[in-house]
Amino acid sequence: MNVTAQDLVAWINQLPKNRAYHYINPRNKGQIEIVRVDLPEGPIIIKRYDPSEGGSSKKAKEESISTQLLWRVANAIQGDVPLNIDRVLGASYNTRSVLETLLAHTPQFYTSYPGRIEYINSSSKIKKGHKHLLWLPSSPHKLGVPEEIKTDKIIAEIPSQQAIYEALVLPKSSDAESIDIEMDRRHAQIQVALVLIGLQLGFRSWVAQNDKGIIYNKKRLGEMEGVIPSLQDEKLLSSYAEAIKAALMIDCIWFKNSKLMPAILEIEHTTGITSGLTRMKNFQDNFPPFPTRYAIIAPDEDRQRFIKEATKPQFKTLNALFFPFSAVEELYALCQRRKIKGVTEEFLDCYMEGLAQ
Repeated sequence: MNVTAQDLVAWINQLPKNRAYHYINPRNKGQIEIVRVDLPEGPIIIKRYDPSEGGSSKKAKEESISTQLLWRVANAIQGDVPLNIDRVLGASYNTRSVLETLLAHTPQFYTSYPGRIEYINSSSKIKKGHKHLLWLPSSPHKLGVPEEIKTDKIIAEIPSQQAIYEALVLPKSSDAESIDIEMDRRHAQIQVALVLIGLQLGFRSWVAQNDKGIIYNKKRLGEMEGVIPSLQDEKLLSSYAEAIKAALMIDCIWFKNSKLMPAILEIEHTTGITSGLTRMKNFQDNFPPFPTRYAIIAPDEDRQRFIKEATKPQFKTLNALFFPFSAVEELYALCQRRKIKGVTEEFLDCYMEGLAQ
């Protein structure tokens, strides 16, 4: 199960609003009150104050746990895997300890102190652990009463993976005033990541005709290693003129060994999800049945919008998959750090999410 911001908001919304909550860090003498929860995915409005310093609910200002903060934490949650909120968020968001506290008061989250491996030169030793949250949905505790759970888990604190992009220049548009440049830049970054992921996995990549002019690291996207110059040269498609026509504007198609087409990918950040599904369906309708993956790549917070659109009757035959930005960049970061070899295209299924049947 993938935890979403909507899940976190729904769980916190179950907590009573007419009481103060104590921080799970005993050194923090402050208190927290829930003022309002905006469904489905926040923000959550709270007050916090320290009675020992003369603070009170009446004096406290309202603050927000933002939707962005909720999504960042939701994306990091895995069942029975210790989660350090500060490690996920770094120094970002001044309400991170508030969110940690409120989650600990919900039945599915426990506090936990797993041991940690400390590396000193070539030696290591296990030291007392820091505070973590542990998501255990199958073993809920009482609502509103935080509980600590003992664990034998050990944390090896390796550096977090980061996806690094080189300098990128977008092609000039005749209608530049109507374009959100930052959204276009994000779209292009993900497109570059797909090409470089494909290269690592032994795929050749088609990129949409109108995106070949993007300049990445001083080279046009259409001239990068592994990028296909023409769909007419692909043996799989060469006999299907209408399929080629339908594919020209698809953001990315991966080919392998002239016999396989591991995935057909549409990035939906600047346009609606429906348009990407429609382009892929048009291609499917003009190409004989063929085993591949039809995937929508979109921001993680668009997961519910994807489900709503992809389950419509006209798109049923696609069996569309959701490939969130965070998963693309996790795979891209892995490809940057390691020279992946010997994996099959089924490896992609670890990163793409199917629709519930």
